[in-house]
Amino acid sequence: MSTTIANLTNPAASLAAPGAAAKGSAPSTEEAQDRFLKLLVTQLKNQDPLNPMDNAQITTQMAQISTVSGIDKLNTTLQSMATSFGTGQSLQATAMIGRSVLAPGSTLQLQNGAALGGVELTQAVDSLVVSVRDASGLVQHRVDLGPQKAGVIGFQWDGVTDGGASAAPGTYSYVTEAMQGGKKVDVTALTLGKVGSVTQANGTVQLNIDGLGPVALSDIKRVM
Repeated sequence: MSTTIANLTNPAASLAAPGAAAKGSAPSTEEAQDRFLKLLVTQLKNQDPLNPMDNAQITTQMAQISTVSGIDKLNTTLQSMATSFGTGQSLQATAMIGRSVLAPGSTLQLQNGAALGGVELTQAVDSLVVSVRDASGLVQHRVDLGPQKAGVIGFQWDGVTDGGASAAPGTYSYVTEAMQGGKKVDVTALTLGKVGSVTQANGTVQLNIDGLGPVALSDIKRVM
């Protein structure tokens, strides 16, 4: 007996076949289950009475549609969890608005005779020197921080140059030099900035920091 129903030997497989759903769209889980049952009933009605489908075949096909349904529900649950996690991070991050943080950057803001900065070391070092430069690149002051352990280290410059003069308030940059056993060690320079607001983009929570712009929450090294 012929029939116009596609893939009667495997209703579950037909759910993923081309043309099974409208072009450019995918069936929902409920639609897929409904179509599966209709195809299975049609298959049973049109099967060869002398060679009927055995129970193992029916069980296999029902297991296939259950798997599809289970995966769909799992994806929905994971998406819901990810959304909740992102929302929770955003709410936690709002508590940092108005706080000063250390984030990757190499600038210093000299105000009221003080400029704060920091560095991050991945290993202990024998010596760590910070050289503060003006807008033209000239070194104004060298800060010798001596031996340091791995981690985040903060430092302060009082605005006095190596020549004894008081530097003008404003923005300065700095470079670092770390040595361990006579070899240079990589250092991550950190800039101090105040958190002005919090945004969430593409699933990532970002802090908008004065003087630095948007910085990912995961890149914040220390909250002051």
